Amino acid sequence: MRPISDLTEAELIAWLVARGEPRYRAAQLRRHMARGASSFESLTDIPQELRRTLAAELRWSSVEPVAEAASADGETRKVLLRLADGKSIESVLMPHHGERNAVCISTQAGCAMGCAFCATGEMGLQRNLTAGEIVDQVRHWQAALSASGERVSHVVYMGMGEPLHNYEPTVASLRMLADRTLFGISPRRITVSTCGVVNRMDALAAEGLPINLAVSLHGPSDGVRGEIMPINRKWGVEELLAACARYVARTKRRITLEYVLLAGVNDAEPQATELAALVARHGRLADFHVNLIPVNAGPGGFRRPKAERMERFAAALEEAGLAATLRISKGQDILAGCGQLKVEQR
Repeated sequence: MRPISDLTEAELIAWLVARGEPRYRAAQLRRHMARGASSFESLTDIPQELRRTLAAELRWSSVEPVAEAASADGETRKVLLRLADGKSIESVLMPHHGERNAVCISTQAGCAMGCAFCATGEMGLQRNLTAGEIVDQVRHWQAALSASGERVSHVVYMGMGEPLHNYEPTVASLRMLADRTLFGISPRRITVSTCGVVNRMDALAAEGLPINLAVSLHGPSDGVRGEIMPINRKWGVEELLAACARYVARTKRRITLEYVLLAGVNDAEPQATELAALVARHGRLADFHVNLIPVNAGPGGFRRPKAERMERFAAALEEAGLAATLRISKGQDILAGCGQLKVEQR
């Protein structure tokens, strides 16, 4: 059975009309789907007979929670979700002091990118997720938060997989999340992270979606980046930064450069200066912001730089005119931090 989240509005209308139901029921059902309802049976403004038919012919959700873990920080939660074919993915809820509820979602079961420090890459690519499987991760957390009167406020496509490697379902899910009649999440509170799939970055810029784009750079040169990110063999740093500049010009949105700090690999002050010079060759420094992320425990045997070394790297970027933030990664104790998501597949 197909999950309701994988039906477009037109498909749902056609399904209803074929069963003698009015078209307006589609809007009701899609609104309930996005707003935290728990099942077809809970939709009390839908006739009982229709609820029975829906439950017999469609699935309420494409994901089934299997296990959940809570971090010692008292906020971060990670859920293991099983898909209909037995594959599994992970998704993370990251509240922030009652100010926002950010959800980190996956777009693939596994990942083909093979970044040296990322546990998800060790799985290889199992398969792409459907648009419904992507948004149903948000629905899972929406339902969990609704009991306390809260809602998902921010979504980051930074979980398992490369979003632009699964382009059409990713874009379809973005449109659903931003749709005011569905989830109603502001595009400016949605961030898509990419390893740098240049042709798809150009395509995304043309979609008319004012979302945030985060680009995983992790090195100021082809020599450094190519050692830890296989995708650099296809699109080097100069070509990648040129694509970033095109994205800024087309969307008027600032680019975030993600930079995982690896001791002895990419954390020296001269490399910070080199990074600022690289960015400056492709546009205004004000159009970019660098997120510095201390590496989490994972594959490759990489170590975190000492705190003072990371602070000097950040300061060197700032002195060169490139804004930078040294991030504190949450959820490491439950393997929910950057680069730590991984499940054993059957």
